[in-house]
Amino acid sequence: QVRLVESGGGLVQAGGSLRLSCAASGLTFSTYAMGWFRQAPGQEREFVAAISWSGSNTYYADSVKGRFTISRVNAKNMAFLQMDSLKSEDTAVYYCAADRRPGGGATTNLQAYDIWGQGTQVTVSS
Repeated sequence: QVRLVESGGGLVQAGGSLRLSCAASGLTFSTYAMGWFRQAPGQEREFVAAISWSGSNTYYADSVKGRFTISRVNAKNMAFLQMDSLKSEDTAVYYCAADRRPGGGATTNLQAYDIWGQGTQVTVSS
């Protein structure tokens, strides 16, 4: 069974940090690009960060550039999102996703990702 499970969300004060984890199972994790997306209440799901299969290429939304870092450990089938200097506007449900298209190159395009986790809530209090 193909599955992505996020963890690490929670409540944090503005300026604080959280590290989200995404555990993958049932897929050849090391060959796929991974992405993080978020969705705030009443808003569309938006791109946050993406990483290529090897980790050599990463992309970030302008709103998180310099504050968030995406990474992966293929040997453990894990992806991570380190979030620093959190702001109230970062409050959302965060989702990890896998892009199983051949090549494993990272993309910011939400439509390219076909496997999604259930999400983890991040709440930043001001």
